[in-house]
Amino acid sequence: MTAQNPEPDDTPGLERGGGVTPGDTPPAETGVGGPNHEPPQRSLAMPIVFFVLIGIVVVIVAAGLIGRIAGLI
Repeated sequence: MTAQNPEPDDTPGLERGGGVTPGDTPPAETGVGGPNHEPPQRSLAMPIVFFVLIGIVVVIVAAGLIGRIAGLI
């Protein structure tokens, strides 16, 4: 597939050298489309569960070490 460049003499609003005339604006909309909505937001449930589980493991390990130092286990 080859790109078809328009002839500069036939393109309205195009100055010599490829520029546009002052005050000439591009179209309001482009031919490129995409989703017009925001991406879904991630839930905070998984990070909270992860940090709670890590906290429980840390507390259990700390309790075991403290118990070992105190001679309870």
